Amino acid sequence: MKIVLLSGGSGKRLWPLSNESRSKQFLKVLENEAGERESMVQRVWRQISKAGLREHAFIGTSKAQVEMIHSQLGSEIEVIVEPERRDTFPAIALAAAYLYSVQDVALNETIVVMPVDPYVEESFFSKTKELEDVLQQSGADLALMGVKPTYPSEKYGYIVPDNGAKVEDDEPFVTVHSFKEKPREEEAVAMIEQAALWNCGVFAFKLDFLINILIANDFPIQYDEMLKQYGRLPKTSFDYEVVEKANHIVALPYRGDWKDLGTWNTLTEEIESSIVGNGMMSGACHNTHVINELDIPITLLNLSNVVVAASPDGILVSDKAASPMIKEVMKHSDQRPMYEERRWGGYRVLDYLKYPDGKEVLTKRICITPGQNLSYQYHLLRDEVWTIVSGEGEMVLNGKHFPVKPGDVLVISKDSRHSLRAVTEMDIIEVQTGTELIEEDIVRLAFDWNEIIQLCTVN
Repeated sequence: MKIVLLSGGSGKRLWPLSNESRSKQFLKVLENEAGERESMVQRVWRQISKAGLREHAFIGTSKAQVEMIHSQLGSEIEVIVEPERRDTFPAIALAAAYLYSVQDVALNETIVVMPVDPYVEESFFSKTKELEDVLQQSGADLALMGVKPTYPSEKYGYIVPDNGAKVEDDEPFVTVHSFKEKPREEEAVAMIEQAALWNCGVFAFKLDFLINILIANDFPIQYDEMLKQYGRLPKTSFDYEVVEKANHIVALPYRGDWKDLGTWNTLTEEIESSIVGNGMMSGACHNTHVINELDIPITLLNLSNVVVAASPDGILVSDKAASPMIKEVMKHSDQRPMYEERRWGGYRVLDYLKYPDGKEVLTKRICITPGQNLSYQYHLLRDEVWTIVSGEGEMVLNGKHFPVKPGDVLVISKDSRHSLRAVTEMDIIEVQTGTELIEEDIVRLAFDWNEIIQLCTVN
């Protein structure tokens, strides 16, 4: 059995902490067993490891999230990267081609696809192991995992069993009749009486099931060719393109806690401390949370049922019940991310100016963790000036290799080839100047430090 974890999302529902590169699954607002802050993806990866599934798991994601995944989970994680964002059907098709043609996974192997960010107990992942047996016993095209509802939610989709069959404790699976997306409460009550299950986005199939669908639609099944033709695949969901057209679907019932922490009002239910970061509350503040990534303090007086979230991207102050509206409010925003985690550390934008003559100036604070290095790179559109604030490291600039320390100022003109490795944790102030300051203006030549050194001469 192989597991594909889908890591997507545009980062709108938990703005301003989430953005295009840091979606909700990367926010370090939960606590692990040791009381340390962890993200949803770190929590899920820890649970998958405890269930003994880590060696069988892959993450399907977009280019924008690769650095964040490696930063939080490590560089050894198997990542299947979309050449462009489309939808869940193309993403899963790409993963299938990768497993088939690169990993040489057998056609009769079971593939389990699930979101990367469910908030569940560890038993959830142990339960997924049963999907392989369910496929075998039922002979179904698809086997889904459905959560037994605890209340008539209007936020979730429902799996409706065939003929209202009751989900008994000793019943390994039920045949699926239909699906209902986010019903009204009275509809949800009626479906629960028919033993409907919450659709948690987990499904399994034999690899040949999807490979045959790709062949029938004249889509490539070799990974390299799939990458080239990715834009041909329909920009649609796996549910619409595959699930709704399948002839025989069964569902495996799961009895346990499951939540989708996709909005501020649901996420704060699982944040143990009412204040995360620099903040203070006074007076009657009930069911109120402050999540602050800024250095400046946030103080709340006599405010209940409120969430205040602050990051370099902006500040949100919302009644908790109204907080899901932020996705609609921000859907047309094209603001650049002001904070990003990378495999080597991270950066925060401190200031950005654009002058009437078109010249732009952007100032960043960059933090590089010990032993990590930037890629060997150059820029086409900008000049940079680096000031080493703290920490020691070694620099490569236009083929020369030399040590750097606090107080050093480095001038990096456009087309200059450069990289930096931190010996101790380093803080750098970077000032960019140019006519178009975009993250895409990076030509990367090498990533591994030993390879970078081989390309240079020692000064």
